[in-house]
Amino acid sequence: MFFAGLLEVVWAYSMKLSDGFTKPGPAVVTIVAMIFSFGLLSLAMRSLPLGTAYTIWTGIGAVGAFIVGIVVMGEALTATRVLAALLIVSGLVLMKISSPV
Repeated sequence: MFFAGLLEVVWAYSMKLSDGFTKPGPAVVTIVAMIFSFGLLSLAMRSLPLGTAYTIWTGIGAVGAFIVGIVVMGEALTATRVLAALLIVSGLVLMKISSPV
């Protein structure tokens, strides 16, 4: 799940860099990272419930993209955005501990 989530961050960031898929290099990285991210997610779904796997995958991607946006792209770091990220992480933890696997 962790690597699937990290690849989601990679494809989100490279999609931004692709400028609407007008730049071939980042566009290719986006597509390749998507394929591997989805592939790893599908492997995780063999042993995790759908809701748990998908929530963790999207949560890692959302928080990771949030961090990349701030650190790499200079996006705003506000208390409200940090609170939102903390709520996402809290939801991930709760979803994982409530999962029977």
